[in-house]
Amino acid sequence: MDPLILAAEWWWIAPAAVGAGAVTTFGLRRRGIVSGRRLAYDAARQDLKEAQSDVSERRGALKIARAEHARVVAERTASRATTADVASARRALKQAEQNAKSAVADMRARRVRVNVTRAEIPSSSQKERYPLVRLHRAHDAITARWMAYETDPARLIAYPAMSDGKEPATSAFLSASRHALDLRPAPGAPVTTAEFAEYRDAVAQLERAFDVAEHTAKARAAGRNPNEAPVWQDTAQQVFTRSADMLDKAAGAAASAFAAWNARSKPNADAEPEHSAAEEPKPKPSKIWPVPRRDS
Repeated sequence: MDPLILAAEWWWIAPAAVGAGAVTTFGLRRRGIVSGRRLAYDAARQDLKEAQSDVSERRGALKIARAEHARVVAERTASRATTADVASARRALKQAEQNAKSAVADMRARRVRVNVTRAEIPSSSQKERYPLVRLHRAHDAITARWMAYETDPARLIAYPAMSDGKEPATSAFLSASRHALDLRPAPGAPVTTAEFAEYRDAVAQLERAFDVAEHTAKARAAGRNPNEAPVWQDTAQQVFTRSADMLDKAAGAAASAFAAWNARSKPNADAEPEHSAAEEPKPKPSKIWPVPRRDS
């Protein structure tokens, strides 16, 4: 049979095979999404994309801060900017550098989370390891820790701040608890990746709020100020602040010295020398002492 006729009759085989493979892959992926097996992994991937976008944005801001710092330093050299302007541009540059480093660290952490959640994707038979089920257990564990303070009379007497809604830390915990409860999916309801990520972040915020409220209640019971930092932290902060001020002053003094050095007059190479070649004084001949003659 002519190969051209054979190709004309069976041309549809390759596209059909590719389409069947794509449909199968999409069906498996769709089944994993609907069942909830891949919720944590897909949410982690979305978080990584957002972190990568944030890194690009912070790096762009860092480039702008560097260019602005260079411009201010140049204007300070030309006496068109003050030392305070240079110090302000330097602080902005340091802040941009810290923001860029923080964004890179966050991106790396989220990349690790992607790898972990990929490895933790459960099989279809491991219903108890599904991401939403584990998240429900974490939420319930925080609620159980809170109820221990509400139902135990000894704890209620020892730590009254845990039941005081006027306490800022306790009020923040109660607000976070209501927010997480509002975002908690109903049993059996389909959950999208965005809804899972929002509920996951709400549970994480609830856990942090509970830790703060518990720390505050224990500090109140011990007669301490929960917002008071230790002495060594205050000393370290003072040393850091003084060091930053000294660096700013040193940078300003260096900029002023550089401007003064650049503004002083430089010798003109085209100017005529003070004495011409004809008028240049000739060196005096050295005195030659006579050598004494020795009689033969």
